[in-house]
Amino acid sequence: MVRLAAIARRFYLEGRSKVEIAEEFGLSRFKVARDLDAARSYGIVHIDIRLPERLDAERSELLRERFGLRRAIVVDTLDDHLDTRRALGSVAARLLSEIVRPDEILGLAWSRGLQAMGADMVELPRCTVVQLNGVLSEHTEAGGSVETVRRVATLAGGQAYPIYAPLILPDAATAATLRADPGIAAAFAHFDRLTTAVVAIGGWDERNSTVFQALTPEDRERYTAMGVCGEMSAQLFDIDGNQVHSDLDERVISVSADQLRRVPEVVAVAGAGDESKARAVGAVLRSGLVSTLVTDDAVARVLLDDGSPDQD
Repeated sequence: MVRLAAIARRFYLEGRSKVEIAEEFGLSRFKVARDLDAARSYGIVHIDIRLPERLDAERSELLRERFGLRRAIVVDTLDDHLDTRRALGSVAARLLSEIVRPDEILGLAWSRGLQAMGADMVELPRCTVVQLNGVLSEHTEAGGSVETVRRVATLAGGQAYPIYAPLILPDAATAATLRADPGIAAAFAHFDRLTTAVVAIGGWDERNSTVFQALTPEDRERYTAMGVCGEMSAQLFDIDGNQVHSDLDERVISVSADQLRRVPEVVAVAGAGDESKARAVGAVLRSGLVSTLVTDDAVARVLLDDGSPDQD
Protein backbone atom coordinates (compact mmCIF):
# COMPACT_ATOMS: atom_id res chain seq x y z
CA MET A 1 0.00 0.00 0.00
CA VAL A 2 2.85 2.40 0.82
CA ARG A 3 4.43 1.75 -2.59
CA LEU A 4 1.10 2.22 -4.36
CA ALA A 5 0.59 5.55 -2.61
CA ALA A 6 4.12 6.71 -3.46
CA ILE A 7 3.75 5.76 -7.12
CA ALA A 8 0.34 7.43 -7.29
CA ARG A 9 1.76 10.61 -5.78
CA ARG A 10 4.60 10.70 -8.31
CA PHE A 11 2.21 10.21 -11.24
CA TYR A 12 -0.86 12.26 -10.30
CA LEU A 13 0.58 15.06 -8.15
CA GLU A 14 4.17 15.44 -9.34
CA GLY A 15 3.47 14.79 -13.03
CA ARG A 16 6.21 12.18 -13.37
CA SER A 17 6.03 9.80 -16.34
CA LYS A 18 5.60 6.04 -15.94
CA VAL A 19 9.09 5.52 -17.35
CA GLU A 20 10.61 7.89 -14.74
CA ILE A 21 8.70 6.18 -11.93
CA ALA A 22 9.74 2.75 -13.18
CA GLU A 23 13.41 3.76 -13.11
CA GLU A 24 13.09 5.18 -9.58
CA PHE A 25 11.39 2.08 -8.13
CA GLY A 26 13.20 -0.53 -10.20
CA LEU A 27 10.01 -1.72 -11.91
CA SER A 28 8.82 -2.11 -15.46
CA ARG A 29 6.52 0.62 -16.77
CA PHE A 30 3.84 -2.07 -17.21
CA LYS A 31 4.09 -2.86 -13.48
CA VAL A 32 3.78 0.89 -12.73
CA ALA A 33 0.62 1.02 -14.86
CA ARG A 34 -0.84 -1.95 -12.94
CA ASP A 35 0.05 -0.31 -9.61
CA LEU A 36 -1.74 2.87 -10.67
CA ASP A 37 -4.83 0.79 -11.52
CA ALA A 38 -4.55 -0.91 -8.14
CA ALA A 39 -4.26 2.44 -6.35
CA ARG A 40 -7.60 3.43 -7.84
CA SER A 41 -9.16 0.06 -7.01
CA TYR A 42 -8.08 0.27 -3.35
CA GLY A 43 -9.40 3.82 -3.02
CA ILE A 44 -5.96 5.37 -2.59
CA VAL A 45 -6.68 7.56 -5.60
CA HIS A 46 -10.01 9.27 -6.19
CA ILE A 47 -10.49 10.94 -9.56
CA ASP A 48 -12.89 13.89 -9.46
CA ILE A 49 -13.75 15.30 -12.87
CA ARG A 50 -15.06 18.86 -12.75
CA LEU A 51 -16.57 20.50 -15.76
CA PRO A 52 -15.07 23.98 -16.28
CA GLU A 53 -17.16 27.10 -16.23
CA ARG A 54 -18.85 27.62 -19.56
CA LEU A 55 -16.73 29.94 -21.65
CA ASP A 56 -17.92 31.99 -24.61
CA ALA A 57 -15.14 31.45 -27.15
CA GLU A 58 -16.66 33.68 -29.81
CA ARG A 59 -17.13 36.73 -27.58
CA SER A 60 -13.71 36.11 -26.03
CA GLU A 61 -12.04 36.43 -29.43
CA LEU A 62 -14.16 39.42 -30.48
CA LEU A 63 -13.31 41.21 -27.24
CA ARG A 64 -9.62 40.42 -27.60
CA GLU A 65 -9.55 41.84 -31.12
CA ARG A 66 -11.64 44.91 -30.32
CA PHE A 67 -9.43 46.12 -27.48
CA GLY A 68 -6.09 44.75 -28.71
CA LEU A 69 -5.68 42.42 -25.72
CA ARG A 70 -3.24 39.55 -25.42
CA ARG A 71 -6.12 37.37 -24.27
CA ALA A 72 -9.76 37.74 -23.20
CA ILE A 73 -11.78 35.11 -21.35
CA VAL A 74 -15.55 35.51 -21.24
CA VAL A 75 -17.49 33.38 -18.74
CA ASP A 76 -21.22 32.76 -18.99
CA THR A 77 -23.15 35.04 -16.64
CA LEU A 78 -24.97 33.11 -13.91
CA ASP A 79 -28.28 34.00 -12.28
CA ASP A 80 -26.64 35.14 -9.05
CA HIS A 81 -23.93 37.82 -9.00
CA LEU A 82 -22.08 35.94 -6.28
CA ASP A 83 -21.96 32.78 -8.40
CA THR A 84 -20.72 34.78 -11.39
CA ARG A 85 -18.03 36.38 -9.22
CA ARG A 86 -16.92 32.95 -8.01
CA ALA A 87 -16.79 31.67 -11.59
CA LEU A 88 -14.60 34.60 -12.62
CA GLY A 89 -12.30 33.97 -9.66
CA SER A 90 -12.04 30.28 -10.49
CA VAL A 91 -11.13 30.98 -14.12
CA ALA A 92 -8.57 33.61 -13.07
CA ALA A 93 -7.00 31.16 -10.60
CA ARG A 94 -6.50 28.58 -13.34
CA LEU A 95 -5.18 31.22 -15.71
CA LEU A 96 -2.52 32.34 -13.23
CA SER A 97 -1.37 28.75 -12.73
CA GLU A 98 -0.72 28.64 -16.49
CA ILE A 99 0.93 32.01 -17.13
CA VAL A 100 2.97 32.74 -13.98
CA ARG A 101 6.51 31.41 -14.20
CA PRO A 102 8.94 30.50 -11.39
CA ASP A 103 10.65 33.41 -9.63
CA GLU A 104 8.23 36.01 -10.95
CA ILE A 105 6.97 38.92 -8.86
CA LEU A 106 3.18 38.69 -8.74
CA GLY A 107 1.14 41.69 -7.64
CA LEU A 108 -2.41 41.31 -6.32
CA ALA A 109 -5.01 44.03 -5.88
CA TRP A 110 -8.28 43.38 -4.05
CA SER A 111 -11.89 42.86 -5.02
CA ARG A 112 -14.51 40.28 -4.17
CA GLY A 113 -13.66 38.52 -7.42
CA LEU A 114 -9.94 38.45 -6.60
CA GLN A 115 -10.75 37.19 -3.13
CA ALA A 116 -12.63 34.31 -4.79
CA MET A 117 -9.62 33.77 -7.05
CA GLY A 118 -7.28 33.46 -4.09
CA ALA A 119 -9.60 31.03 -2.33
CA ASP A 120 -9.87 28.83 -5.43
CA MET A 121 -6.19 28.74 -6.31
CA VAL A 122 -4.58 25.33 -5.86
CA GLU A 123 -1.36 25.54 -7.86
CA LEU A 124 1.23 28.23 -8.52
CA PRO A 125 4.98 28.11 -9.17
CA ARG A 126 7.32 29.58 -6.60
CA CYS A 127 7.10 33.36 -6.81
CA THR A 128 7.07 36.52 -4.72
CA VAL A 129 3.59 37.90 -4.01
CA VAL A 130 3.09 41.62 -3.42
CA GLN A 131 -0.02 43.49 -2.34
CA LEU A 132 -0.79 46.36 -4.72
CA ASN A 133 -3.16 48.45 -2.61
CA GLY A 134 -3.96 49.37 0.95
CA VAL A 135 -7.03 47.85 2.56
CA LEU A 136 -10.62 48.97 2.88
CA SER A 137 -11.50 48.56 6.56
CA GLU A 138 -15.07 47.38 5.93
CA HIS A 139 -13.77 44.29 4.11
CA THR A 140 -10.99 43.13 6.43
CA GLU A 141 -13.14 40.86 8.58
CA ALA A 142 -14.44 38.91 5.56
CA GLY A 143 -10.90 38.22 4.40
CA GLY A 144 -9.33 41.09 2.56
CA SER A 145 -6.25 41.68 0.45
CA VAL A 146 -3.74 40.87 3.20
CA GLU A 147 -5.23 37.42 3.71
CA THR A 148 -5.35 36.76 -0.04
CA VAL A 149 -1.71 37.79 -0.53
CA ARG A 150 -0.57 35.61 2.35
CA ARG A 151 -2.56 32.61 1.17
CA VAL A 152 -1.28 32.84 -2.41
CA ALA A 153 2.32 33.32 -1.23
CA THR A 154 2.05 30.27 1.04
CA LEU A 155 0.68 28.24 -1.85
CA ALA A 156 3.52 29.41 -4.09
CA GLY A 157 6.15 28.89 -1.39
CA GLY A 158 7.40 32.44 -1.90
CA GLN A 159 7.82 35.64 0.08
CA ALA A 160 4.73 37.73 0.86
CA TYR A 161 4.73 41.52 0.98
CA PRO A 162 1.38 42.63 2.44
CA ILE A 163 0.38 46.24 3.06
CA TYR A 164 -1.05 46.97 6.51
CA ALA A 165 -2.48 50.39 5.73
CA PRO A 166 -5.73 51.95 4.52
CA LEU A 167 -6.25 52.42 0.79
CA ILE A 168 -7.45 56.02 1.10
CA LEU A 169 -6.03 58.56 3.57
CA PRO A 170 -7.53 61.94 4.55
CA ASP A 171 -4.57 63.92 3.18
CA ALA A 172 -1.35 63.60 1.19
CA ALA A 173 0.91 64.14 4.22
CA THR A 174 -0.54 61.16 6.10
CA ALA A 175 -0.24 58.98 3.02
CA ALA A 176 3.39 60.00 2.52
CA THR A 177 4.19 59.15 6.14
CA LEU A 178 2.68 55.69 5.77
CA ARG A 179 4.54 55.04 2.51
CA ALA A 180 7.77 55.60 4.42
CA ASP A 181 6.90 52.85 6.92
CA PRO A 182 9.47 50.05 6.43
CA GLY A 183 6.87 47.32 5.86
CA ILE A 184 4.90 49.37 3.32
CA ALA A 185 8.07 50.64 1.66
CA ALA A 186 9.21 47.03 1.19
CA ALA A 187 6.06 46.28 -0.80
CA PHE A 188 6.33 49.51 -2.80
CA ALA A 189 9.95 48.66 -3.66
CA HIS A 190 8.66 45.71 -5.70
CA PHE A 191 6.20 47.71 -7.81
CA ASP A 192 8.79 48.60 -10.45
CA ARG A 193 9.83 44.94 -10.74
CA LEU A 194 6.40 43.36 -11.12
CA THR A 195 6.14 40.77 -13.87
CA THR A 196 2.40 40.00 -13.49
CA ALA A 197 -0.26 42.15 -11.82
CA VAL A 198 -3.84 41.07 -11.14
CA VAL A 199 -6.24 43.98 -10.75
CA ALA A 200 -9.94 44.75 -10.50
CA ILE A 201 -11.97 47.45 -12.23
CA GLY A 202 -14.65 49.42 -10.42
CA GLY A 203 -17.50 51.44 -11.85
CA TRP A 204 -18.25 54.90 -10.57
CA ASP A 205 -21.25 54.48 -8.28
CA GLU A 206 -21.95 53.01 -4.87
CA ARG A 207 -22.90 49.60 -6.21
CA ASN A 208 -19.91 49.02 -8.49
CA SER A 209 -16.93 50.54 -6.67
CA THR A 210 -15.58 50.10 -3.17
CA VAL A 211 -13.41 53.18 -3.80
CA PHE A 212 -16.51 55.27 -4.57
CA GLN A 213 -18.12 53.94 -1.39
CA ALA A 214 -15.12 55.04 0.69
CA LEU A 215 -15.18 58.66 -0.51
CA THR A 216 -17.10 61.55 0.98
CA PRO A 217 -20.15 62.80 -0.93
CA GLU A 218 -18.22 65.97 -1.76
CA ASP A 219 -15.31 64.00 -3.25
CA ARG A 220 -17.70 61.82 -5.26
CA GLU A 221 -19.36 64.87 -6.81
CA ARG A 222 -16.04 66.57 -7.49
CA TYR A 223 -14.47 63.58 -9.25
CA THR A 224 -17.67 62.90 -11.20
CA ALA A 225 -17.61 66.49 -12.43
CA MET A 226 -14.05 65.86 -13.64
CA GLY A 227 -15.36 63.11 -15.93
CA VAL A 228 -14.50 60.01 -13.90
CA CYS A 229 -16.44 56.91 -14.96
CA GLY A 230 -14.28 54.09 -13.60
CA GLU A 231 -11.33 53.22 -11.41
CA MET A 232 -8.61 50.62 -11.14
CA SER A 233 -6.53 50.44 -7.95
CA ALA A 234 -7.90 53.89 -7.03
CA GLN A 235 -6.55 55.31 -10.29
CA LEU A 236 -9.36 57.27 -11.96
CA PHE A 237 -10.28 57.16 -15.67
CA ASP A 238 -12.70 58.91 -18.00
CA ILE A 239 -14.78 57.19 -20.68
CA ASP A 240 -11.98 57.48 -23.27
CA GLY A 241 -9.45 55.77 -21.03
CA ASN A 242 -7.57 58.91 -20.03
CA GLN A 243 -6.35 59.01 -16.45
CA VAL A 244 -8.05 61.72 -14.42
CA HIS A 245 -5.48 63.21 -12.06
CA SER A 246 -6.67 64.69 -8.78
CA ASP A 247 -5.70 65.07 -5.15
CA LEU A 248 -6.71 61.41 -4.71
CA ASP A 249 -3.45 60.42 -6.45
CA GLU A 250 -1.51 61.59 -3.40
CA ARG A 251 -3.97 60.26 -0.83
CA VAL A 252 -3.92 56.58 -1.76
CA ILE A 253 -1.64 53.73 -0.81
CA SER A 254 -1.53 51.98 -4.17
CA VAL A 255 0.47 51.05 -7.22
CA SER A 256 0.26 53.86 -9.79
CA ALA A 257 -1.05 53.71 -13.34
CA ASP A 258 2.45 54.54 -14.63
CA GLN A 259 3.89 51.58 -12.74
CA LEU A 260 1.18 49.26 -14.07
CA ARG A 261 1.95 50.43 -17.60
CA ARG A 262 5.45 48.97 -17.26
CA VAL A 263 4.25 45.55 -16.04
CA PRO A 264 4.56 42.91 -18.81
CA GLU A 265 1.25 41.20 -17.90
CA VAL A 266 -1.71 43.00 -16.31
CA VAL A 267 -4.72 40.75 -15.76
CA ALA A 268 -8.02 42.48 -14.99
CA VAL A 269 -10.76 40.38 -13.39
CA ALA A 270 -13.95 42.41 -13.74
CA GLY A 271 -17.58 41.42 -14.10
CA ALA A 272 -20.74 40.60 -12.15
CA GLY A 273 -21.99 44.15 -12.61
CA ASP A 274 -24.48 46.25 -14.50
CA GLU A 275 -24.12 48.39 -17.64
CA SER A 276 -22.36 51.14 -15.66
CA LYS A 277 -19.74 48.62 -14.54
CA ALA A 278 -19.33 47.38 -18.10
CA ARG A 279 -18.68 50.89 -19.40
CA ALA A 280 -16.09 51.39 -16.67
CA VAL A 281 -14.36 48.22 -17.82
CA GLY A 282 -14.34 49.58 -21.37
CA ALA A 283 -12.86 52.87 -20.19
CA VAL A 284 -9.97 51.15 -18.41
CA LEU A 285 -9.35 48.86 -21.39
CA ARG A 286 -9.01 51.96 -23.60
CA SER A 287 -6.21 53.17 -21.31
CA GLY A 288 -3.99 50.41 -22.70
CA LEU A 289 -2.96 49.29 -19.21
CA VAL A 290 -4.62 45.85 -19.35
CA SER A 291 -3.23 42.94 -21.38
CA THR A 292 -5.67 40.22 -20.28
CA LEU A 293 -9.33 40.49 -19.29
CA VAL A 294 -11.45 37.92 -17.43
CA THR A 295 -15.12 38.95 -17.50
CA ASP A 296 -18.65 37.65 -17.99
CA ASP A 297 -20.80 37.68 -21.09
CA ALA A 298 -23.15 40.36 -19.74
CA VAL A 299 -20.22 42.80 -19.57
CA ALA A 300 -18.84 41.52 -22.88
CA ARG A 301 -22.12 42.19 -24.67
CA VAL A 302 -22.12 45.83 -23.53
CA LEU A 303 -18.48 46.28 -24.54
CA LEU A 304 -19.03 44.78 -27.98
CA ASP A 305 -22.21 46.77 -28.58
CA ASP A 306 -20.67 50.02 -27.35
CA GLY A 307 -19.95 52.44 -30.16
CA SER A 308 -17.14 54.19 -28.28
CA PRO A 309 -13.76 54.28 -30.05
CA ASP A 310 -11.40 51.35 -29.74
CA GLN A 311 -7.79 51.53 -28.76
CA ASP A 312 -5.38 52.54 -31.49
